[in-house]
Amino acid sequence: MSKTAVTRAVKAVQRYYPIALADKTWDNTGLLLDSSSEDIKSDNVNILLTIDLTQSVTEEAIKKKANFIMAYHPFIFRGLKSISQDDPQQRSLIKLIQNNISVYCPHTAVDSAYGGVNDYLADGITFGYEVSSKEAIEKDPVAKDCGMGRLVTLSNPVPLSKLIGNVKCSLGLKYVQVVRGRGQSLDHPIRKIAICAGSGGGVFKGVQADLYYTGELSHHEALYFKESGSSVISCNHTNTERSFLKVIKKQLEDALGDAHVMISETDRDPFELA
Repeated sequence: MSKTAVTRAVKAVQRYYPIALADKTWDNTGLLLDSSSEDIKSDNVNILLTIDLTQSVTEEAIKKKANFIMAYHPFIFRGLKSISQDDPQQRSLIKLIQNNISVYCPHTAVDSAYGGVNDYLADGITFGYEVSSKEAIEKDPVAKDCGMGRLVTLSNPVPLSKLIGNVKCSLGLKYVQVVRGRGQSLDHPIRKIAICAGSGGGVFKGVQADLYYTGELSHHEALYFKESGSSVISCNHTNTERSFLKVIKKQLEDALGDAHVMISETDRDPFELA
């Protein structure tokens, strides 16, 4: 991939998800692997979108001749002191470099952005119902309407069962995990919904809601909400993020015009029903 092509792809991602929105106190975002070369003259941009950059996704990128991967989750998270073929992630890293494939990871910039994954989840669960207010739970200090999580208030209460149906439909899932508040039925009314893509436990601390919608919670976090009379919809971590890739695909196609943007066919949640 040429230097120019990498720059174009990075600018396209950051047009929608500025790196300033990422939580740099712990997250590792940005261009984590720059495999561009001055010897490559073609400015073609072939992008593969994925949530996790696994070995199978690496092989898929090579097979499909992608030269740029946008992986939602950072595949390099802690400092590397050595690189070995014995480590599966580092094995992928070596293959990516050998095949001139660059990798950009936006992660919490997508979580925080207005119109990002958390707004997408909010729109999905409330589809068909009037929303009286929506705001970020942890507000960005600079960017208006941005920040981690969303707190949504419906104009009128909606049965939990209806919201479960909306989640399944919007995320394309047959099953979700549900915690009913103590003494509540599946049809008990919900008005205030706390939302966080991925893992919501930290974002939900101190937040009062009738329903907590996220990818995963610890056993004790879920039990606390149940005993407090609130309900939970949990979908497995990456299932709250993967459906949003189709939105990013359209955004990058609009921004780049001539780019070929693909969504990985091998990327999937590590948990499955058996």
